[in-house]
Amino acid sequence: MATMKGILGRLSSLSLPELGRATAVPVPPVGPEYTIDQLARQANTTVRNVRAYQDRGIIPPPERRGRAGVYNADHLSRLRIVGQLLARGYTLSSIGELIEALDQGQNLAQVIGIESAVASPWSDEQPVTFTLQDLVKLFDGNFDPRLLASVVDLEILQQQGGKFLAPSPKMIHAASELVRIGIPLADMLNVVGLLRANVERAAEAMVQLIDRHLLDKYGNGLPPPEESAEIGDLIWRLRPLVEMAVHAEVSRAMQRAASQHLGDRLSHVLEQFERSRQPAAQPGDDDA
Repeated sequence: MATMKGILGRLSSLSLPELGRATAVPVPPVGPEYTIDQLARQANTTVRNVRAYQDRGIIPPPERRGRAGVYNADHLSRLRIVGQLLARGYTLSSIGELIEALDQGQNLAQVIGIESAVASPWSDEQPVTFTLQDLVKLFDGNFDPRLLASVVDLEILQQQGGKFLAPSPKMIHAASELVRIGIPLADMLNVVGLLRANVERAAEAMVQLIDRHLLDKYGNGLPPPEESAEIGDLIWRLRPLVEMAVHAEVSRAMQRAASQHLGDRLSHVLEQFERSRQPAAQPGDDDA
């Protein structure tokens, strides 16, 4: 993700003096809570890794409520940062040392506050797991297992052993409704692929705006402590504005496309109607 790359670039470029600065903590809105299984799924890791990171002190322990452990958005943000650094080739040992240094300087809260504002889930949907039998039943027997590869490639479903995790169950239910009214799933997947490419380009451009206008002015470093809380809060306030802009543009495009196609169809019907009103040619008319 563009912004996370920028943030992690700033994180990896910090010098030791910068690590020691105290900082204000951006306070995001109260976010979702997770079990350890839900946390692992959201962070694209495993329960085993989450426990291993806890044992190493890379992520803090969960809040205990009776016998259950409850995780929050800060745990998810830290796991995402760890995943990004691992993907860049850093070892778990060096990540642990860096996070320990950041914790001591209280700068990790600054990084996590901004990362939470940028990368926290933009939907309150909870993932749902389906078996193949569940999918066939949901689609009234019209789910073609041969399409599973395309569905997984589009990340509409994520295969987990013999089961499939749907990050957005609404997408699966919408697909089943479209199939029920007669639209083939394969055709819908083609449209989703087209939509995905365009939306990702727009999302990338939008994220680059945030990075360029809110973070680039700090160079390769992080915002100063006195400004970090304000930036985190500003990004939280921008999120619903971005969602409204996307919704408005989708609505405008759908209205325009629907009106155009309806107009084309009505125009065709009108032409047929006009032809039906013309008197039939009589024998000898051409000789007149």
